[in-house]
Amino acid sequence: MQKHELVIVGGSAGGIQAAMCAQKHHGLKDILVIRMEEKTVVPCGIPYIYGTLGSVEKNIIPDKLLGDASLKVDEVISIDRAAKTVTTRGGDEIGYNKLILATGSNPLQPPIPGMDKKNVWFAWKNTDYLEELAKAIEGVGDIVVVGGGFIGVEFADECRKKGHKITIIELLEHCLQTVCTTDLCMRADDAIKKSGVEIVTGTGIKAINGADKVESVSLQDGREIKCEMVIVGIGVVPNVKLAEEAGLEIGPTGGIKVDEFQRTTKDQNIFAVGDCAEKYSFFTGKPVPIRLASVATREGKIAAANLYQAQWRNIGTIGVFSTVINNTALSMAGLTDIQAAFLGYEVVIGEAEAASKHPGTLPDAVPMRVRLTFDRRSGKLLGGCACCTHAVGEVVNLIAAAIVNGMTMEQIAMFPMGTHPWLTASPLVYQFTDAASNALHKVKQTAGA
Repeated sequence: MQKHELVIVGGSAGGIQAAMCAQKHHGLKDILVIRMEEKTVVPCGIPYIYGTLGSVEKNIIPDKLLGDASLKVDEVISIDRAAKTVTTRGGDEIGYNKLILATGSNPLQPPIPGMDKKNVWFAWKNTDYLEELAKAIEGVGDIVVVGGGFIGVEFADECRKKGHKITIIELLEHCLQTVCTTDLCMRADDAIKKSGVEIVTGTGIKAINGADKVESVSLQDGREIKCEMVIVGIGVVPNVKLAEEAGLEIGPTGGIKVDEFQRTTKDQNIFAVGDCAEKYSFFTGKPVPIRLASVATREGKIAAANLYQAQWRNIGTIGVFSTVINNTALSMAGLTDIQAAFLGYEVVIGEAEAASKHPGTLPDAVPMRVRLTFDRRSGKLLGGCACCTHAVGEVVNLIAAAIVNGMTMEQIAMFPMGTHPWLTASPLVYQFTDAASNALHKVKQTAGA
């Protein structure tokens, strides 16, 4: 029987990061990563395979990131916690001292009649499957995308670039509504519609019609939309079967229960990271269904650091999101004003908009807007969003850093920023600090009234 100091089950973002950090943090050499796939796709790059990238091969995470860790392509089918072994489908029994589960998630497949028909596709993280999807898209005209979340709108945006007629079906009032403020959702909807993609909101799919393959979809409101393909992107389900069968505890959002050090609650020699692990809100400490590659890599670092001694603590998930639709970039971190009010915060909004470069007459300068949500009582930043230039991908990380460090509107208003004509707005109208100043002014006006 083989035995390794550390065995990692799963080779996507969380598993790779855990292997990298275990080597850096502890100098470990005896690491085995077991994954089912010959190659690992970049999870967030899946919608871009057919359009921008043009092939699955351009969306692969290189194995060299694993460093000195060994790689085994197989499926772990059971864990014996007492013997500290795992068994693979290939018949190998492998011992471990420490075990990290990074088994990820699977696409959510709703029980809709016709879901099993030909040309119904999901965002499976499997190279062979995705290659087949790319080939299938080439031969169709009308496509219905089920779900107006990030995966759905990104698939829609990529497919419309290749000339397909796309319709997004979203159960809520707006696309991206589960994570974005209403005004940001409206900007997203506007960008989607201007690209030529149709959006049908406030209703869901009742059935997928056709003989053997897709011919149309029936909506819950009675309408029928003709199409030749359906792409379903309505979320994921944590892949916890292995953990559950091993007697590990499963949390209320379906992930493996872990403590603040990423240790499973039933076995401190077993850790869980990524989509398969339960997430806890930075604001409330309660479970939240936020599953992102960025969160997975952070958890991979934490688990690796804590293999032998609790050192790094997971302070909770705030949720940092971003996307680009029809060249309109949108980002969001933390709580929306509606979520904050629901949790009992007294909300104050600060807003600022200015040209992305200075002077605004420089080439490619466009308006960039920042909107920040503060708690009036403590003054602390709770959330924020930014649009509409590609720079918002880093602006939202700045917002996230301010949230987790408890920065107040006064501290952000006095933030020591650096600016440059080609890279940022003018220091006179720098959006991040000006939005905080705007909120501070509102508070002072109210106090003086």
